Amino acid sequence: MKIYGIPNCGSVKKALEFIKKHDIDFQFIDFKKTGPSKEQIENWTKAVTMDKLFNTKGTKYRSSGFDYKNMSETAKLNALVLEPTMIKRPVLEYKNKILVGFDEESYKKELI
Repeated sequence: MKIYGIPNCGSVKKALEFIKKHDIDFQFIDFKKTGPSKEQIENWTKAVTMDKLFNTKGTKYRSSGFDYKNMSETAKLNALVLEPTMIKRPVLEYKNKILVGFDEESYKKELI
């Protein structure tokens, strides 16, 4: 399993705690050190909607000046490549599935 996020993010911390508690092997990728490629984000949007992936509630988005509702899909994708901290966290890649955000019930269903 690969987990993408930022170590100090509350949702990422909860996800990592859940993963460790259930003894699931994982690799953590820090968005601030290694941002996902455009192709990788495109692949994620094949599994989940851009609405789910793009974090419009975060500080980075609010300070960015972006207007999500009026952006094209290409502009949204390019914004996430440019500033991966606007991706809702964490993103989990697990057995050809993509999980976005922390939801304990969906984690139980999908991971254990």
